[in-house]
Amino acid sequence: MRLSVLDLVPVRTDQSTGDALAATVSLAQVADRLGFTRFWVAEHHNMPAVAATSPPVLIAMLGAQTTSIRLGSGGVMLPNHAPLAVAEQFALLEAATPGRIDLGIGRAPGSDPVTSMALRGAAGRDDTDIENFPQYLDDVVALMGAEGVRVAVPRQNYVLKATPAASTEPRMWLLGSSMYSAHLAAAKGLPYVFAHHFSGQGTAEALQVYRSEFQPSDLAPEPVTFLTVNAAVAETEREAAALMLPNLQMMAKLRTGQPLTALDLVEDAQAMELPAQVEAMISSGLARAVVGTPEQAADQIQELAFQFGVDEVMVNPVASARRGTDPRTAPGREQTLELLAKELL
Repeated sequence: MRLSVLDLVPVRTDQSTGDALAATVSLAQVADRLGFTRFWVAEHHNMPAVAATSPPVLIAMLGAQTTSIRLGSGGVMLPNHAPLAVAEQFALLEAATPGRIDLGIGRAPGSDPVTSMALRGAAGRDDTDIENFPQYLDDVVALMGAEGVRVAVPRQNYVLKATPAASTEPRMWLLGSSMYSAHLAAAKGLPYVFAHHFSGQGTAEALQVYRSEFQPSDLAPEPVTFLTVNAAVAETEREAAALMLPNLQMMAKLRTGQPLTALDLVEDAQAMELPAQVEAMISSGLARAVVGTPEQAADQIQELAFQFGVDEVMVNPVASARRGTDPRTAPGREQTLELLAKELL
């Protein structure tokens, strides 16, 4: 089985953005050393607990401090950006670290409506860019290719390229959390990842549609997919659940429209009194996640892989930390990777 990592660069209440970035660099180096397949970073905006706002910047930083693990976006939210800009960024990343770059692309805004308006307005984007999403996928693929794209310009044979002399290209993935993405990935013959870690709902249906409708392409001759899941692993089941609690509370706040904050420390999360509705959401999230001792977590991952017919699982290590932890570290997240690697790699 292959294991990979998804990272949102979480920011705890005891951390600055710089601290969170330092912890992510260390986490990526741990994943690289242990033999994880890929390390993806997300794109979210204006969230107090998430520092992953610019995947290409993060990937460049991680590429300089790792040696062999694949690095990618999970993902770039394409309606926020011009296709040429995305193609240029990832063509350069691929040139700098050949054979190690994944370009995961999504259609969601990755932000609240106000932030999305500010982001897209500054970049000259609007809702028509969501409507044009399928064409933009094709544009990004073509622009990153060695031959580029021929543009119809009067009395000119104009070729547009993302980079002057591409020798290799990033691997493109379509990300999604709805049936729309499953249909589109199948129609375009793209590798596909459904966001199982986010809701845990609809994964089996989406993967069935993707596999049954898949049209072979130059990008993938057959369906290619893997599973994403939130995870916290510790020497005891109780400690693993405690480390995951702050993340579960944060997700419950998000889904109930409460003001968001930085990720709480374990002690603060345990002291919080919550309404029954929120407690139910936390219990549901705990049941969907990989959480427990190394043996329990390995069994859960293998069961998920069998259930959804995949041979790769991407874990989002969501463990917080206890008071007194060095702010530039994330020992619970690193421990999750280390303990899983001992069991499964």
